[in-house]
Amino acid sequence: MTVPNVLSILRIILSPLFLILFLEGEKSGNCTYLNTSLVIFFVAVLTDWYDGWYARKYKTISRVGIFIDPLADKILTTFAFILFYIKNIMPLWMVVLIGFRDIVVTALRSYDELRGITIKTSFIAKAKTFFQMTYIFAILFLIILPKFQNNPDLEIKVNVFFNSIPNYLLMLFITIITIYTGIDYFVQKRVYLKNEIDKA
Repeated sequence: MTVPNVLSILRIILSPLFLILFLEGEKSGNCTYLNTSLVIFFVAVLTDWYDGWYARKYKTISRVGIFIDPLADKILTTFAFILFYIKNIMPLWMVVLIGFRDIVVTALRSYDELRGITIKTSFIAKAKTFFQMTYIFAILFLIILPKFQNNPDLEIKVNVFFNSIPNYLLMLFITIITIYTGIDYFVQKRVYLKNEIDKA
């Protein structure tokens, strides 16, 4: 077990822990739980950056790491979207589509890497990840901010935004671009396999 692989496994473990502590903090009104859950989420995100840097610097990239590292990332974001569903911020169908696409396509892409098939990550796929993470951080911030300030009026305004058309359109955009990149992966894979057959 290399350091990057341990960090990836840690990220998978932290994902449900983040959700459990956040919900417990909401239920009990205990800001300590909420603070801890956010710290856990940010630590999990940092482990993603650090394990990649460590693996490249010390050349500890392994077959297990190729598979588990990107999968751990998608599990983390999926748990964040599950939280948004529980909070009535995001519809279930969006959460299911995003989570299914991210986990399944990432697992298939990683499996391809293990077999020596490299499907280059497209610009739009990288943009999708950026949009997802930006949205997650923004929504977590909006959920927590009124509680930190003990401001009921701000909380009402935040909830109005969560149920607004602009927020729905943001979620719809993220869902559409996520599904599109999933379809694009299979198109690229088909082209890759066709080219390999033509070369043979």
